[in-house]
Amino acid sequence: MGKRHDVCIRGSGIVGRALALLLARGGLRVALTRPPRAAPSPQEDVRAYALNAASRELLRGMRAWPGPSGATPVHAMQVFGDEGGAVRFDAPVAPAGAPSDPESALAWIVHVPELLDRLEQAIHFQPLIEWVEVAVPADLTVVSEGRDSASRHEFGVHYTLTPYAQTAIAARIRCAQPLRHTAYQWFSQGEVLGVLPLGDHTDEPGASDAGRNFASIVWSVRQERVDELMTLDPEAFGDQLSLASHHLLGQLVPDSHRAAWPLAQAMADRWAGPGWVLAGDAAHTVHPLAGQGLNLGLGDAVELARLLAERPAWRPVADPRLLRSYERSRKAAAAAVGGACDGLQVMFSHEHSAWAGVRNWGMSRFEQAA
Repeated sequence: MGKRHDVCIRGSGIVGRALALLLARGGLRVALTRPPRAAPSPQEDVRAYALNAASRELLRGMRAWPGPSGATPVHAMQVFGDEGGAVRFDAPVAPAGAPSDPESALAWIVHVPELLDRLEQAIHFQPLIEWVEVAVPADLTVVSEGRDSASRHEFGVHYTLTPYAQTAIAARIRCAQPLRHTAYQWFSQGEVLGVLPLGDHTDEPGASDAGRNFASIVWSVRQERVDELMTLDPEAFGDQLSLASHHLLGQLVPDSHRAAWPLAQAMADRWAGPGWVLAGDAAHTVHPLAGQGLNLGLGDAVELARLLAERPAWRPVADPRLLRSYERSRKAAAAAVGGACDGLQVMFSHEHSAWAGVRNWGMSRFEQAA
């Protein structure tokens, strides 16, 4: 007979790989499905994620945190409305006379390909994880295949997807002005442009600004503009980005191809059943404007691994009480974040002048009170 696995994880994205490492650290035997083999793509994945301190500590603990070229701390964030409203957020500052905390940041911008590579390297040194080509029998199956999961239907899960009238466009760019560890976000005419620093880690005295002005953009645009923006030549696309950012960072120049995907909020009606459980985007998706999607998915992995590690020895990994506890906890977290993101999206998507006045008044009041 073949080797029996405690857990089979369907989906080997960031959440699936992190979960496999957490479960193996707890002594469980894990099968992790490989991504489908495909012809090599000439286009690199241009996405970047904003990770919070909890996600960073999790990845550091499993020796999967990217090096300086793949993870950039954000020390400040500037958000602009469409009628002069603006607010700035800063990382905590050490009290006068106290040493500064080099680990303090609002978030870290992480390059997806490097993070996946680091996770795969960590898996290579974990003997309790086995890569498999297809899903294999196990005591517990974890579905972590992303928003377009094919396995949800197999388990009878209904995935309620509410599309936004927006598509996200991602790319890497170069800015004429250095970002200096600052992220920027503009809300205008129902669209959201985020500019996130990449490789912004050369702070030595006398260092050139040339190494500090690379960034990743996520531009949530109205559907009717997608085809035009995706087919513009690089120079014209850079002109549109510069206009959307009010030239605050000077001329923005594309440094990669563009990727696009439709935006939606989604939630599975059931996250667990007999012998199976959902995690990551297979269970929930949120609007990217707050940068919380991957943090939520990694939170799923942490909670599921914790419950399985702390269970009594006599309780099986697919015990219904454990899986229901996981579902209640993570569903509540996803609903809270998803609701907040949806509320912001709705507030800033209305183009009526009355809505613009309210949201920009709120931003200004917040800034004055900070």
